[in-house]
Amino acid sequence: MKLWDKGVSIDKTIEAFTVGDDRDIDLYIAKYDLQASLAHAKMLAHIGILDKGELEQVERAIGKLLEEEKRGIFKIENQFEDVHSKIEHELTQRIGTAGKKIHTARSRNDQVLVALQLYYKDNLKSIQKQVKVLFDTLLNLAEQHKSELLPGYTHLQVAMPSSFGLWFSAYAESLIDDVIVLQSAQKVVDQNPLGSAAGYGSSFPIDREMTTELLNFSDLKYNVVSAQMSRGKNEQIIASSLGNLAFTLSKFAMDICLYMSQNFDFISFPEELTTGSSIMPHKKNPDVFELIRSKCNGLQGLSSQIQLMTNNLPSGYHRDFQLLKSPMISAFETLKTVLSIFDYGLKQIEVKSVNLDDDKYKYLFTVDSINSLVQNGATFREAYQTIGAQVQDGSYACGTRHKHKHIGGIDNLALNKIKAKFPKLN
Repeated sequence: MKLWDKGVSIDKTIEAFTVGDDRDIDLYIAKYDLQASLAHAKMLAHIGILDKGELEQVERAIGKLLEEEKRGIFKIENQFEDVHSKIEHELTQRIGTAGKKIHTARSRNDQVLVALQLYYKDNLKSIQKQVKVLFDTLLNLAEQHKSELLPGYTHLQVAMPSSFGLWFSAYAESLIDDVIVLQSAQKVVDQNPLGSAAGYGSSFPIDREMTTELLNFSDLKYNVVSAQMSRGKNEQIIASSLGNLAFTLSKFAMDICLYMSQNFDFISFPEELTTGSSIMPHKKNPDVFELIRSKCNGLQGLSSQIQLMTNNLPSGYHRDFQLLKSPMISAFETLKTVLSIFDYGLKQIEVKSVNLDDDKYKYLFTVDSINSLVQNGATFREAYQTIGAQVQDGSYACGTRHKHKHIGGIDNLALNKIKAKFPKLN
């Protein structure tokens, strides 16, 4: 069944190509298409297209379909082009004439647009909740390890003393910025496009404010052409917001891989969270975090992919938009999995004590030594030159007092301020 079927058969090769993976990917938006169809039916009853009895039939039928979707038994068989044709077929089979009326005053264009925006809204919220879980884990780790020294690096060279508390809380605070951007994307898609039909509205006296309220959108797209133009733009904005979060997670995963290596040896994980080698029995590989790194790097490329697919399209609908669904939904599902496994792994991280007697940390406290001279009356430039000369002639020796002065520490006050900065979740 096709919503555009006019009784003319289509070449099977062409049909297979144009349908693509819609039957599989549309299962992710089936719930939202059903929700939108129910809201649309209520609006149709409100303007007299459906009578009271027909609306009750639609409500019961959609309720059963929603239950089937929740139980995982809702399927889109090969005779259907997409979820929209499947749902209309089911309604027609189950309730007859009322099912045939359900497409009145809408197009498949605004049907898929509203279903996707509902999916985007829900999943942007879900991701923010998962980020909050990871954020809390990081702050707990920062509190637990706030005074444990971690050598800081610049240019991948030993630089200054830092702390595990500073490291964990740095990524926690970075997540705050990512959530702010996610919430901006959420605000953009929180505008109801239903009623824009094929992009030029409907001649029926539809009530778009009613469906906006029923679907819990905060506002609607008043201009129907603008509603259709949001296809592609919504995805570009969301992809960018997901990419920001992926950037943070990828960088963090890289730190973990680096710090687990024997050359750094700052952290470890239980054996059961790592993998081995087929020929080297001593290996303890951070495969989970390497995969996270790669998946997140791929997510950062999504924005460019969406832009290249849509940036030269004129206004109005184009079939190119169909190809946005798969990478967008895949990105959401991937990121949700990554956030879950990241938090699961971090909760089991093992922080190691750093051996400051190792010769590579000989100059870790030079800045602290300079600052001590300044505090004793020297100018900064004089102190810098004094310590610099000692480094050059090999006479620099850090006193034991410096080994217990963690310049890069973080206190509870700062941690509490970071915690308070996290945006309120809707």
